[in-house]
Amino acid sequence: MQVEVRVKLKDQVLDPQGEAIRRVLCNLGYEEVGQVRVGKLMLLEVAGEDPELLRARVEEAARELLANPVIEDFEVRLP
Repeated sequence: MQVEVRVKLKDQVLDPQGEAIRRVLCNLGYEEVGQVRVGKLMLLEVAGEDPELLRARVEEAARELLANPVIEDFEVRLP
């Protein structure tokens, strides 16, 4: 089963990469873009039949390795 893990900076954390992208977009004529936040999308192929167990294991992996809980939030999506 393919599981998505989406990681993004917490709202209160500055995103200099997102701000740089926003400035370039505005310079290219996309003035309607007000904010850009950069994150990560990870697609994990995991084995198992129990969706709740898989979710718990992937959330554990996200807390342990995939996201920095001090500055990032994550979301796990199963099909």
